[in-house]
Amino acid sequence: MFQLSVPWWEFVLRGVVVYLFLLFFLRITGRRQIGQYDPFDLILLLILSNAVQNSMNAGDNSLLGGLISALTLIGCHAVMAHLTWRHPHLARLIDGKPQVLIRTGALDEQLMRAERLTADDVQAALRAAGCLHTHEVERATIETNGQITVVLRNRDSWQGNTPPPGPQAGSVT
Repeated sequence: MFQLSVPWWEFVLRGVVVYLFLLFFLRITGRRQIGQYDPFDLILLLILSNAVQNSMNAGDNSLLGGLISALTLIGCHAVMAHLTWRHPHLARLIDGKPQVLIRTGALDEQLMRAERLTADDVQAALRAAGCLHTHEVERATIETNGQITVVLRNRDSWQGNTPPPGPQAGSVT
């Protein structure tokens, strides 16, 4: 139970390597993957955690080995949190920066594709903000955690005869 089959430092090294790999992998998959888990994403996360388990414990199933691995991951997380707090440029590299998805009713479809957002994702964010159409939106921002923050336009500015011109009038494509 407390007998290690590999040296303690190997657990630490393996844990750091796996942590950095997963940090990079999750960062390049886009913000949607971080902030909005659907069943497909959750299944991937669970399978991924099982897949990297053996690379961290080197076949050692001892209690002490598991505790060392867990402490290593917690330590990596604490160090990364401290570093990103102290160095804003590192935080932007790790977390990214907020991106404007809708500006004065105009949807940035290129950003939508880059962030792997579907029309349904955007429509859900609009409904959550209390509107149905992009022309009602002053600004919608994809935050660094993957959530979409919506700021509605002043109703007087769009409630005239027709919505503003452009492909966004009425629906998300």
